[in-house]
Amino acid sequence: MRTSKRLSRIFAVGAAVTALVGLTAACGGRESQSGNSQEAKSVTIGYINWDEDVALTNLYQAVLEEKGYKVKTQMLDVGPIYAGLAKGDVDLFLDSWLPATHKQYWDQYKDKLEDLGVWYDNATLNLAVPDYVNDVNSIADLKDKASMFGGKITGIEASAGETGIVQKDAIPQYGLDGAMTLQNSSTTAMLAALDSSIKAKKPIVVTLWHPHWAYSRYQLKDLKDPKGAMGKGEQIHALGRKGFDKDFPALAGVAKKLKMSDEDLGSLEDAIQKAPKGQEKTAAKQWADQHKQFVDQAFAGL
Repeated sequence: MRTSKRLSRIFAVGAAVTALVGLTAACGGRESQSGNSQEAKSVTIGYINWDEDVALTNLYQAVLEEKGYKVKTQMLDVGPIYAGLAKGDVDLFLDSWLPATHKQYWDQYKDKLEDLGVWYDNATLNLAVPDYVNDVNSIADLKDKASMFGGKITGIEASAGETGIVQKDAIPQYGLDGAMTLQNSSTTAMLAALDSSIKAKKPIVVTLWHPHWAYSRYQLKDLKDPKGAMGKGEQIHALGRKGFDKDFPALAGVAKKLKMSDEDLGSLEDAIQKAPKGQEKTAAKQWADQHKQFVDQAFAGL
């Protein structure tokens, strides 16, 4: 997920601007509303297919539409998202991983972007076990307890940055060569194995990361990493195109002050994950209704 001790995401991010095909310049059709401020009421939110971004984008859309905004969402790869922001074709992006994962895009486009602040500050890579696995609390414990897990760490895609970190850094640094092997599969397969193991109350160690809805659905324990082999944490920022604060002062204010805890984000992601395909916004609306105090405070001023 991240590269060389710095957080990267599960899939390699492409910088190809050709993926911008189909992205309309919705920004040119904004409508202003009279009142205390000239707040633009038509907004384009670009998002990437990462769980936390899908979840938060759907929450923004559900709430903003109730507030009278016309919201267009557009899923793109990371590179085209930044290029779209820089061109003004995208107004808002809620999943900028800094300082490491999206560094190349931030460095390239930062003069044409507005950093609206951090909404999540605990983005980390982890090896995790169910909390009923009492005798394993650190990655260092895996060597002597390897047989408990069948000598394997249940992993995700071979191409994932986290896969490389576990294989090249965590396993050798903790002397796990010969004791534990990383079994690559897919994120879906890893989660299925985690689910079946927990239902049977069997030991399992998996590659995981924060934020992730699995922490809301299951009682999990991150293994301590005293050697720092899994890398340092990052922050997730909201970014606007140049002029966003001026055109959307109230919405910019929301983005600047909104913060999500692991508990809130995990439950939101879990609700989105459980929703039938095409019903993600409905699930976000239902979550908002169930977390009215959080939503009223987070989106106050719109």
